[in-house]
Amino acid sequence: MKFAAHQANHIGGRKYNQDRVGYAYTNDALLLVLADGMGGHLHGEIAAQIAIYTFMSAFSRMERSTSNEPEVFLRATMRAGHDAIIDYAREQKLGGNPGTTCVAALVQDGKVWFAHAGDSRFYLLRGDAIFQVTKDHSVVQQWFDWGIISAEEMKTHPDRNKITNCLGGVEDMFYVEVSPSVEVQESDTLLLCSDGFWSPLTDEELSMLPSANSLNAMLDELVEVAVFREGSRADNTTAVVARLGQAESENIANTPVCLIYDDRQSAE
Repeated sequence: MKFAAHQANHIGGRKYNQDRVGYAYTNDALLLVLADGMGGHLHGEIAAQIAIYTFMSAFSRMERSTSNEPEVFLRATMRAGHDAIIDYAREQKLGGNPGTTCVAALVQDGKVWFAHAGDSRFYLLRGDAIFQVTKDHSVVQQWFDWGIISAEEMKTHPDRNKITNCLGGVEDMFYVEVSPSVEVQESDTLLLCSDGFWSPLTDEELSMLPSANSLNAMLDELVEVAVFREGSRADNTTAVVARLGQAESENIANTPVCLIYDDRQSAE
């Protein structure tokens, strides 16, 4: 499969890094997945790590180089991640459940399928256009949908970080939103990111990724810009990007390859 991919992470101004991200591929399929952990003393980073590893494990167990039922794969795997977080919290007697957002995209057979819970996003960048494919599961998104606040007010509202759906957390709060597949085109760029990445950046800045000579350098630069712009308030800032097309390198994998960016650094 021909693609270029890169993942990047910065702890921002936080004491702990609770974001996790990774991607996996075979000759015929590509999986991108990102999780933004929450919970402070309840170890949101563990919830995020469980979500990522659940997806990687499921992908590595596929009997073929593609998924027979991509929508079922995404839904069932995210549900399994949620259940695993609940089980971990119970076994460790945490006194509560850590939570995490999660967004995943699976490319195969000329299409991309995607699923999410929370406010981590999937963007499709095509030529000069940028499409926010997922809709945030958040309080401000609901208020916008109901006409209570404007799009501009969403960006600065004090409740903009409150989400209405996540893996773990409150057990009956979780659901998986799986969206219909989209046909991919030559040079399409797929971007999955946490709110620490998308919130400080503009669509114009994100749209620089498809045409960048170095995808790696451009994503790293955007992470640094997002962190700088937020200063000491910067959240963990994480993204994974994949550019598809014949101009990219062939990634040959007769068995699944899983690459996880697992940065456990904490601020001094």
